[in-house]
Amino acid sequence: MGLELIDGKIVGQNMPTGYRHGDIELTLGSILRAYVLSKKLGKVLSGEVGIYIRRNPDAVRAPDLLYISQARFGRVQSQSYLDVAPELVVEIMSPSDTWSEVKLKLRDYFAAGVLVAWIVDPASQTVTAYRADSSVQEFTAQDMLTAEDVLPGLSIRVSEIFE
Repeated sequence: MGLELIDGKIVGQNMPTGYRHGDIELTLGSILRAYVLSKKLGKVLSGEVGIYIRRNPDAVRAPDLLYISQARFGRVQSQSYLDVAPELVVEIMSPSDTWSEVKLKLRDYFAAGVLVAWIVDPASQTVTAYRADSSVQEFTAQDMLTAEDVLPGLSIRVSEIFE
């Protein structure tokens, strides 16, 4: 977990991720970016871009990857962190991450207006899709990862993420 701002306090640790995390982030980010660019849908951002979750006191979360549509990006006012929630966030689990931390992040993302959150677990080679409507779907290595409600037509072979 990198550093985040939660209720005006800096939390987390500024430790570099391992090579496995970086490989997964680049692979999935490249797939998402190519798809989004080919359809001219918006932007895919990486590098733990900050998203304002709430203000006064400020809370900023930073997913590993995110997709924000042209419509939402057009409403961004801030020159630093996103002040409009993206449609999709991706968190890649690190060995130091706990599920209680992930649940807190999910709560914050959905409260801010995120529609879908993918939790990528390298240990189990699964991607779990959480939606703002509280539905949850797990994708295993044999499955095709989709997000029809956010990125219609996108289909990613889960095993490709972990190759």
